[in-house]
Amino acid sequence: MVTHPSAGSRRADPDPSWAALLERFYQRTGLSGPVLKELKGADVPQPYQTLLVHSSDMTPTLARFYGQSLGLKVLSRERQDDSYKREVILWVAEDTRPVEYGVIRICLDRLPPVARRLVLEEKRPLGDILQGEAIPHLSWPQAFFRLKADAQAGAALGLQHAGFLYGRRNVLLDGSRHLLAEVIEVLAPAAKSDQSVDWAKPAIRATPPNGSRAQANHRSLKRTPITSIRT
Repeated sequence: MVTHPSAGSRRADPDPSWAALLERFYQRTGLSGPVLKELKGADVPQPYQTLLVHSSDMTPTLARFYGQSLGLKVLSRERQDDSYKREVILWVAEDTRPVEYGVIRICLDRLPPVARRLVLEEKRPLGDILQGEAIPHLSWPQAFFRLKADAQAGAALGLQHAGFLYGRRNVLLDGSRHLLAEVIEVLAPAAKSDQSVDWAKPAIRATPPNGSRAQANHRSLKRTPITSIRT
């Protein structure tokens, strides 16, 4: 069965500072944050390496992999002025199977009015909205990790047994390097049989959609601390 760490349980090593967003939603249910093991992109096993280690948005990447559109379910949320945080699962439309658990902080004031309204309607994933509204942005993964399925992420994904899950911490920036959102994405277990016959690896763009000269391929960019991003 999945593990169920209490909020008061002791940990051998602290999680990285960027995991605070994930821990926030764990603590809301009386759990301590998950134990994360950071990985290099090259050390993430397949098919998760292909699904995570790229500079594309996760929503269209998963939709291509499963060959289906994705739905959104918001598990919990909180809002303070223009800072909107939510805990979600993405599921494939055909059988409502969860394929991703995530937590995200969205800067509502950085979005156009239509996109902001769509976000607050909680019917579509952010990545789908950004693409549908043609909003220039850069997806810039900052970390990859492994964790054990637990009573939060594991339960949200409908898992009955403990096992390793893989994920990433990503930031979305606009053309002026302002933060649009930070997100921690955890993938459900995936098998080769899940893969769509039309699946192709996410494209690595030489120029990001915001038109700047910086390469979109995050592997050629230095990881950027959140403090160096314009907030």
